[in-house]
Amino acid sequence: MTSEEPVVAGVELGGTKAVLVLARGAEVIEQHTIPTTSPEETLGKSRAQLLQWMNDQPFAALGIAAFGPLDLDPGSPGFGKLFTTPKPGWANFDVAKALTSGLGCPWTIETDVNAAALAELRWGAAQGCGDVCYVTVGTGVGGGLLVNGQAVHGAMHPEIGHLRLRRAPGDDFAGTCPFHGDCTEGLISGTALRARFGRDPASLSDADPRWQLVASDLAELVAAILLMTSVQRVLLGGTVMLSRPHLLSGARGAVLERVGGYLPKVNSGSVEQVVRMAGLGTQAGPLGAIAVGRCALAAIATNS
Repeated sequence: MTSEEPVVAGVELGGTKAVLVLARGAEVIEQHTIPTTSPEETLGKSRAQLLQWMNDQPFAALGIAAFGPLDLDPGSPGFGKLFTTPKPGWANFDVAKALTSGLGCPWTIETDVNAAALAELRWGAAQGCGDVCYVTVGTGVGGGLLVNGQAVHGAMHPEIGHLRLRRAPGDDFAGTCPFHGDCTEGLISGTALRARFGRDPASLSDADPRWQLVASDLAELVAAILLMTSVQRVLLGGTVMLSRPHLLSGARGAVLERVGGYLPKVNSGSVEQVVRMAGLGTQAGPLGAIAVGRCALAAIATNS
Protein backbone atom coordinates (compact mmCIF):
# COMPACT_ATOMS: atom_id res chain seq x y z
CA MET A 1 0.00 0.00 0.00
CA THR A 2 1.38 3.42 -0.99
CA SER A 3 0.25 7.01 -0.66
CA GLU A 4 -0.47 6.89 -4.41
CA GLU A 5 -3.40 4.53 -3.86
CA PRO A 6 -6.75 6.26 -4.31
CA VAL A 7 -8.90 7.22 -1.37
CA VAL A 8 -12.15 5.24 -1.55
CA ALA A 9 -15.34 5.54 0.52
CA GLY A 10 -17.46 2.60 1.54
CA VAL A 11 -20.82 2.00 3.19
CA GLU A 12 -21.50 -1.35 4.85
CA LEU A 13 -25.25 -1.38 5.37
CA GLY A 14 -26.21 -4.00 7.94
CA GLY A 15 -29.36 -4.94 9.74
CA THR A 16 -28.38 -3.15 12.95
CA LYS A 17 -25.92 -0.49 11.81
CA ALA A 18 -24.35 1.18 8.81
CA VAL A 19 -20.56 1.51 8.92
CA LEU A 20 -19.08 4.26 6.76
CA VAL A 21 -15.40 4.06 5.94
CA LEU A 22 -12.87 6.25 4.20
CA ALA A 23 -9.74 4.31 3.31
CA ARG A 24 -6.57 4.21 1.26
CA GLY A 25 -6.08 0.56 0.43
CA ALA A 26 -6.77 -1.33 3.65
CA GLU A 27 -5.70 1.64 5.77
CA VAL A 28 -8.80 3.17 7.34
CA ILE A 29 -8.59 6.96 7.47
CA GLU A 30 -12.00 7.58 9.05
CA GLN A 31 -14.86 5.37 10.20
CA HIS A 32 -18.35 6.38 11.25
CA THR A 33 -21.26 4.26 12.53
CA ILE A 34 -24.97 5.03 12.15
CA PRO A 35 -27.74 2.84 13.64
CA THR A 36 -30.00 1.16 11.07
CA THR A 37 -33.49 2.50 11.68
CA SER A 38 -35.73 3.62 8.82
CA PRO A 39 -34.19 3.78 5.34
CA GLU A 40 -34.85 7.52 5.11
CA GLU A 41 -33.07 8.25 8.38
CA THR A 42 -30.21 5.78 8.04
CA LEU A 43 -29.39 6.49 4.41
CA GLY A 44 -30.02 10.22 4.79
CA LYS A 45 -27.45 10.46 7.59
CA SER A 46 -25.07 8.24 5.64
CA ARG A 47 -25.32 10.39 2.52
CA ALA A 48 -24.74 13.54 4.57
CA GLN A 49 -21.54 12.01 5.97
CA LEU A 50 -20.39 11.01 2.47
CA LEU A 51 -21.02 14.52 1.15
CA GLN A 52 -19.03 15.98 4.04
CA TRP A 53 -16.12 13.64 3.29
CA MET A 54 -16.30 14.48 -0.40
CA ASN A 55 -16.13 18.18 0.46
CA ASP A 56 -13.30 17.82 2.99
CA GLN A 57 -11.22 15.14 1.25
CA PRO A 58 -12.56 14.08 -2.16
CA PHE A 59 -12.65 10.33 -2.67
CA ALA A 60 -12.30 8.56 -5.99
CA ALA A 61 -15.16 6.06 -5.76
CA LEU A 62 -17.86 4.70 -3.49
CA GLY A 63 -18.55 1.07 -2.71
CA ILE A 64 -21.85 -0.04 -1.17
CA ALA A 65 -22.07 -3.38 0.61
CA ALA A 66 -25.65 -3.99 1.70
CA PHE A 67 -27.84 -6.65 3.19
CA GLY A 68 -30.19 -8.20 0.66
CA PRO A 69 -31.80 -9.44 -1.34
CA LEU A 70 -30.64 -6.87 -3.89
CA ASP A 71 -31.12 -6.14 -7.56
CA LEU A 72 -27.52 -6.32 -8.84
CA ASP A 73 -28.20 -6.29 -12.58
CA PRO A 74 -26.73 -3.04 -13.97
CA GLY A 75 -29.16 -3.27 -16.89
CA SER A 76 -32.21 -3.44 -14.66
CA PRO A 77 -34.30 -0.35 -13.87
CA GLY A 78 -34.20 -1.53 -10.27
CA PHE A 79 -30.40 -1.75 -10.04
CA GLY A 80 -29.37 -0.98 -6.48
CA LYS A 81 -32.81 -1.58 -4.98
CA LEU A 82 -33.74 -4.07 -2.29
CA PHE A 83 -36.20 -6.82 -3.11
CA THR A 84 -38.58 -8.25 -0.50
CA THR A 85 -36.97 -8.24 2.93
CA PRO A 86 -38.39 -8.98 6.38
CA LYS A 87 -36.83 -5.74 7.67
CA PRO A 88 -39.80 -3.36 8.12
CA GLY A 89 -39.87 -0.41 5.74
CA TRP A 90 -36.92 -1.48 3.62
CA ALA A 91 -38.59 -3.63 0.94
CA ASN A 92 -38.09 -2.21 -2.59
CA PHE A 93 -36.13 0.77 -1.27
CA ASP A 94 -33.57 2.27 -3.68
CA VAL A 95 -30.46 2.04 -1.51
CA ALA A 96 -28.00 3.03 -4.23
CA LYS A 97 -29.90 6.15 -5.31
CA ALA A 98 -30.31 7.34 -1.73
CA LEU A 99 -26.56 7.07 -1.08
CA THR A 100 -25.08 8.25 -4.38
CA SER A 101 -27.27 11.22 -5.31
CA GLY A 102 -25.10 14.30 -5.72
CA LEU A 103 -21.75 12.59 -5.16
CA GLY A 104 -20.61 12.61 -8.78
CA CYS A 105 -18.10 9.78 -8.46
CA PRO A 106 -17.98 6.18 -9.75
CA TRP A 107 -19.86 3.73 -7.55
CA THR A 108 -21.16 0.20 -7.45
CA ILE A 109 -23.15 -1.99 -5.08
CA GLU A 110 -22.73 -5.55 -3.84
CA THR A 111 -24.15 -7.81 -1.19
CA ASP A 112 -22.39 -7.43 2.14
CA VAL A 113 -21.13 -11.03 1.98
CA ASN A 114 -19.84 -10.83 -1.60
CA ALA A 115 -18.09 -7.63 -0.56
CA ALA A 116 -16.50 -9.30 2.47
CA ALA A 117 -15.30 -12.12 0.22
CA LEU A 118 -13.68 -9.55 -2.08
CA ALA A 119 -11.94 -7.95 0.90
CA GLU A 120 -10.68 -11.32 2.13
CA LEU A 121 -9.38 -12.05 -1.37
CA ARG A 122 -7.50 -8.77 -1.53
CA TRP A 123 -6.26 -8.37 2.04
CA GLY A 124 -7.29 -11.35 4.17
CA ALA A 125 -7.43 -15.13 4.45
CA ALA A 126 -8.41 -15.78 0.81
CA GLN A 127 -5.26 -14.29 -0.73
CA GLY A 128 -4.03 -16.57 -3.49
CA CYS A 129 -7.44 -18.25 -3.91
CA GLY A 130 -9.56 -17.32 -6.90
CA ASP A 131 -12.51 -19.45 -5.79
CA VAL A 132 -13.75 -18.79 -2.28
CA CYS A 133 -16.93 -18.61 -0.23
CA TYR A 134 -17.27 -16.26 2.71
CA VAL A 135 -19.98 -17.31 5.17
CA THR A 136 -21.19 -14.94 7.85
CA VAL A 137 -23.08 -16.22 10.87
CA GLY A 138 -24.47 -13.23 12.71
CA THR A 139 -27.88 -11.59 12.86
CA GLY A 140 -28.56 -13.66 9.73
CA VAL A 141 -26.59 -16.21 7.73
CA GLY A 142 -25.26 -15.30 4.31
CA GLY A 143 -22.66 -16.44 1.83
CA GLY A 144 -20.56 -14.52 -0.65
CA LEU A 145 -19.22 -16.57 -3.55
CA LEU A 146 -16.26 -15.67 -5.77
CA VAL A 147 -15.32 -17.65 -8.88
CA ASN A 148 -12.08 -16.69 -10.63
CA GLY A 149 -11.97 -13.71 -8.29
CA GLN A 150 -15.34 -12.36 -9.42
CA ALA A 151 -18.51 -12.15 -7.35
CA VAL A 152 -21.21 -14.53 -8.56
CA HIS A 153 -24.47 -13.01 -9.78
CA GLY A 154 -27.33 -14.60 -11.66
CA ALA A 155 -31.03 -13.96 -11.54
CA MET A 156 -30.15 -12.39 -8.18
CA HIS A 157 -27.19 -13.51 -6.05
CA PRO A 158 -26.43 -16.58 -3.93
CA GLU A 159 -28.67 -16.96 -0.86
CA ILE A 160 -26.65 -19.69 0.80
CA GLY A 161 -28.14 -19.07 4.23
CA HIS A 162 -31.58 -20.14 3.04
CA LEU A 163 -30.59 -23.68 2.03
CA ARG A 164 -32.62 -26.32 3.87
CA LEU A 165 -30.27 -29.18 4.70
CA ARG A 166 -30.20 -32.34 6.79
CA ARG A 167 -30.90 -31.90 10.47
CA ALA A 168 -28.98 -33.50 13.31
CA PRO A 169 -30.80 -36.59 14.66
CA GLY A 170 -33.14 -35.65 17.49
CA ASP A 171 -33.07 -31.90 16.79
CA ASP A 172 -36.69 -30.78 16.65
CA PHE A 173 -36.16 -26.99 16.76
CA ALA A 174 -38.63 -25.54 14.23
CA GLY A 175 -36.39 -22.66 13.13
CA THR A 176 -37.18 -18.96 12.90
CA CYS A 177 -36.92 -18.00 9.21
CA PRO A 178 -40.22 -16.36 8.20
CA PHE A 179 -39.83 -17.80 4.69
CA HIS A 180 -38.41 -21.30 5.23
CA GLY A 181 -38.55 -22.16 8.93
CA ASP A 182 -35.57 -24.45 9.43
CA CYS A 183 -33.21 -23.23 6.70
CA THR A 184 -29.66 -22.63 7.93
CA GLU A 185 -30.40 -19.00 8.81
CA GLY A 186 -33.49 -20.14 10.71
CA LEU A 187 -31.35 -22.55 12.72
CA ILE A 188 -28.03 -20.91 13.55
CA SER A 189 -28.29 -17.14 13.09
CA GLY A 190 -28.03 -15.00 16.20
CA THR A 191 -31.79 -14.50 16.10
CA ALA A 192 -32.39 -18.24 15.77
CA LEU A 193 -29.99 -19.11 18.59
CA ARG A 194 -31.85 -16.87 21.01
CA ALA A 195 -35.08 -18.71 20.16
CA ARG A 196 -33.40 -22.14 20.17
CA PHE A 197 -31.82 -21.61 23.59
CA GLY A 198 -34.64 -19.56 25.10
CA ARG A 199 -32.18 -16.93 26.29
CA ASP A 200 -29.22 -14.83 25.22
CA PRO A 201 -26.70 -17.23 23.60
CA ALA A 202 -23.90 -15.25 25.24
CA SER A 203 -25.03 -16.66 28.60
CA LEU A 204 -24.27 -20.27 27.56
CA SER A 205 -20.88 -21.86 28.11
CA ASP A 206 -19.00 -23.43 25.22
CA ALA A 207 -19.51 -26.80 26.90
CA ASP A 208 -23.30 -26.69 26.57
CA PRO A 209 -24.21 -29.74 24.42
CA ARG A 210 -26.66 -27.69 22.35
CA TRP A 211 -23.70 -26.08 20.59
CA GLN A 212 -23.06 -29.49 19.02
CA LEU A 213 -26.33 -29.11 17.12
CA VAL A 214 -25.21 -25.71 15.87
CA ALA A 215 -21.84 -27.13 14.76
CA SER A 216 -23.68 -29.92 12.95
CA ASP A 217 -25.87 -27.44 11.05
CA LEU A 218 -22.83 -25.34 10.21
CA ALA A 219 -20.95 -28.40 8.93
CA GLU A 220 -23.90 -29.39 6.76
CA LEU A 221 -23.82 -25.95 5.14
CA VAL A 222 -20.05 -25.94 4.60
CA ALA A 223 -20.08 -29.45 3.10
CA ALA A 224 -22.88 -28.45 0.73
CA ILE A 225 -20.88 -25.41 -0.39
CA LEU A 226 -17.75 -27.49 -1.00
CA LEU A 227 -19.63 -30.14 -2.96
CA MET A 228 -21.69 -27.68 -4.99
CA THR A 229 -19.13 -24.98 -5.80
CA SER A 230 -15.72 -26.68 -5.50
CA VAL A 231 -14.24 -23.55 -3.92
CA GLN A 232 -10.70 -23.68 -2.64
CA ARG A 233 -11.57 -22.15 0.71
CA VAL A 234 -14.60 -21.53 2.92
CA LEU A 235 -14.11 -18.63 5.33
CA LEU A 236 -16.30 -18.17 8.39
CA GLY A 237 -17.07 -14.81 9.93
CA GLY A 238 -19.84 -12.87 11.64
CA THR A 239 -20.59 -12.14 15.26
CA VAL A 240 -21.62 -15.69 16.19
CA MET A 241 -18.42 -17.20 14.79
CA LEU A 242 -16.22 -14.50 16.28
CA SER A 243 -17.75 -14.99 19.72
CA ARG A 244 -17.82 -18.82 19.53
CA PRO A 245 -14.65 -19.92 17.70
CA HIS A 246 -15.04 -23.44 19.15
CA LEU A 247 -17.78 -23.98 16.56
CA LEU A 248 -15.11 -24.05 13.86
CA SER A 249 -13.24 -27.02 15.31
CA GLY A 250 -16.52 -28.84 15.96
CA ALA A 251 -17.67 -28.24 12.39
CA ARG A 252 -14.44 -29.34 10.70
CA GLY A 253 -14.69 -32.95 11.82
CA ALA A 254 -18.33 -33.07 10.84
CA VAL A 255 -17.48 -31.61 7.41
CA LEU A 256 -15.10 -34.51 6.79
CA GLU A 257 -17.85 -36.95 7.75
CA ARG A 258 -20.33 -35.23 5.42
CA VAL A 259 -17.89 -35.16 2.49
CA GLY A 260 -17.15 -38.84 3.10
CA GLY A 261 -13.79 -38.90 1.34
CA TYR A 262 -15.34 -37.88 -1.99
CA LEU A 263 -13.37 -34.63 -2.39
CA PRO A 264 -9.65 -35.46 -2.67
CA LYS A 265 -8.57 -31.97 -1.58
CA VAL A 266 -10.73 -31.98 1.56
CA ASN A 267 -9.16 -34.38 4.05
CA SER A 268 -7.82 -34.52 7.58
CA GLY A 269 -4.54 -32.95 6.46
CA SER A 270 -6.10 -30.06 4.55
CA VAL A 271 -9.38 -29.25 6.28
CA GLU A 272 -7.82 -26.63 8.57
CA GLN A 273 -6.72 -24.66 5.49
CA VAL A 274 -9.88 -25.28 3.47
CA VAL A 275 -12.33 -24.38 6.26
CA ARG A 276 -11.04 -21.53 8.41
CA MET A 277 -11.92 -18.28 10.07
CA ALA A 278 -11.94 -15.15 7.94
CA GLY A 279 -8.79 -13.12 8.37
CA LEU A 280 -10.18 -9.58 8.65
CA GLY A 281 -12.43 -10.14 11.67
CA THR A 282 -14.85 -7.31 12.32
CA GLN A 283 -13.28 -5.28 9.50
CA ALA A 284 -14.30 -7.75 6.78
CA GLY A 285 -17.55 -5.86 6.22
CA PRO A 286 -16.25 -2.27 6.16
CA LEU A 287 -13.22 -3.23 4.06
CA GLY A 288 -15.59 -5.18 1.84
CA ALA A 289 -17.28 -1.90 0.95
CA ILE A 290 -13.87 -0.45 0.12
CA ALA A 291 -13.09 -3.47 -2.08
CA VAL A 292 -16.38 -2.87 -3.92
CA GLY A 293 -15.44 0.77 -4.46
CA ARG A 294 -12.16 -0.35 -5.97
CA CYS A 295 -14.15 -2.58 -8.33
CA ALA A 296 -15.97 0.55 -9.52
CA LEU A 297 -12.61 2.19 -10.26
CA ALA A 298 -11.36 -0.92 -12.05
CA ALA A 299 -14.45 -0.98 -14.24
CA ILE A 300 -13.84 2.64 -15.27
CA ALA A 301 -10.22 1.84 -16.13
CA THR A 302 -11.24 -1.23 -18.14
CA ASN A 303 -13.80 0.69 -20.18
CA SER A 304 -11.63 3.72 -20.83
